[in-house]
Amino acid sequence: MGFWGTLSTGIDRLNQFLGKIASIMILLSCVVSAINALLRYSLDISNNWPLELQWYLFAAAVMLGASYTLKRNEHVRVDLIYSQLSDRGRIYVDLFGLILFLMPACILFSWLSWTTLFYPSWLVSEHSLNAGGLPRYLIKLIVPFGFLMLSLQGVSEIIKRIGALAGEETLPAVDLHYEKPMQ
Repeated sequence: MGFWGTLSTGIDRLNQFLGKIASIMILLSCVVSAINALLRYSLDISNNWPLELQWYLFAAAVMLGASYTLKRNEHVRVDLIYSQLSDRGRIYVDLFGLILFLMPACILFSWLSWTTLFYPSWLVSEHSLNAGGLPRYLIKLIVPFGFLMLSLQGVSEIIKRIGALAGEETLPAVDLHYEKPMQ
C-alpha cells in the first residue's frame, strides 16, 4: 500500500474510532440530561455539575464528530455546480476546497485554540465559577484536538483524491457519493 496509503488508512481508522466515541457521547449527554431533569423536577435535587457535564459531552461529540463526518463525505456543501460535475470534476473541487479552505482554517484554529483557549486555562487550572462546577481546562483541550483531527482527516482526503486522479489503485478509495438535497 505504501507510506501514503498506510497514513491515510491509519487516519481514517482513528477518526472512525473517534466517531464512535462521539456517538456514545451524544447518548451519554441525553442520559445525563434526562437524569438531571428527573432529579431536579421530581425530587428537587439540583447540582451544576450534571448540567456542565451534559454540555461538555455534547461539545466533545461535535468536535470529535467533525473529522468523522469529513471521512464519511457527509459534510455540508454549496450545491451550485457540484452535483452536475463528473467524478473527476468533483475530485478537483474537493481538492481545491480541502487545500485552500479546510487545511489553512483548521491549522489556524488548532493553533489559536491551543494558545489562547486551552493553554492559559490549563496554566491556572481553570474551573467553572458555578458551585459544584467542573474543570474548564479539560474540555477546552477538546477544541484544538478536534481541529487537529479534522486537519489530519483533511490530509487523508487529499491523499485519496490525489491518488484517484493519478489512478493509484493501492490507496484507499475516494467516497464520491453525493446526495443532492431535497428541495
